[in-house]
Amino acid sequence: MGDVFADGLLTGKVAFVMGGTRGMNLAIATRYAAYGASVAVLSRNPERCEAAAAGIREATGAKAIGIACDARDYDQVAAAAATTAETLGKLDLVVAGQAGNFYAPVTGMSAKGFRTVVDIDLTGTFNTFKAGFEHLNRRGASMVAITAPEAVQALHFQAHVCAAKAGVNQLIRVCAQEWGPEGVRVNGISPGPIEGSWGMSNVASPNAQIVEMIRRAIPLKRWGVEADIADAALFLASPAASYVNGTILTVDGGVTIASPEMSRFNSLEDVENDPRVRRLSKEETR
Repeated sequence: MGDVFADGLLTGKVAFVMGGTRGMNLAIATRYAAYGASVAVLSRNPERCEAAAAGIREATGAKAIGIACDARDYDQVAAAAATTAETLGKLDLVVAGQAGNFYAPVTGMSAKGFRTVVDIDLTGTFNTFKAGFEHLNRRGASMVAITAPEAVQALHFQAHVCAAKAGVNQLIRVCAQEWGPEGVRVNGISPGPIEGSWGMSNVASPNAQIVEMIRRAIPLKRWGVEADIADAALFLASPAASYVNGTILTVDGGVTIASPEMSRFNSLEDVENDPRVRRLSKEETR
């Protein structure tokens, strides 16, 4: 964490972070707390909820509570939102970060497996947004869903995620339309390859060739880190984003716009030395 944002930026705010007990979402919750917000972190595992909240309290000194609930069950999410509001105050920041995933071709995927991921990712975002909205301090509130490049970029073995995240993107836009007049901003963050994330740890990392292929395809030539996503969420929560609504903020080092050829290039010199590049004279470049 650098000094880009003012200390105490979120003082007096209350954050409700679904899936906030690990990974990027825990980084977001911790970042909110470090800048003054009181935070509720939620997931299905009670022990993980309390451990995450305790870690946030120890690291930041902020108020933090953990509440176990299943994002797929609206009644559980609504009860958690009500508990948060009663304990910490009305909500200002809502993050729908829960996610499910596994790799399988369509022919090797059960209907139950497909439905489970759609329920976690898409229905869970609907539940979190709707339940959170009922307890919002409306003017200036920020709601964020964690989406994915698969929402716009088809990827084999990810039919369930592609379908769910495409739905999340459209849900973000509709909520932004409907709730904007109330002063509520609704946006998404689409992370690229993040070091230590589920995708990198469980899919790519065991295969060194895939890891290197992905790294070389990223225009910035590095992995993202959880802090990149936490900073994006902090920006969207801040007054600097007061006119940002219905936007999917892509934080991926440029991988979504990269061509397959990007893996060949490690520097601008590599690009310029490509034999297909026309050499211009000094006069032509002026």
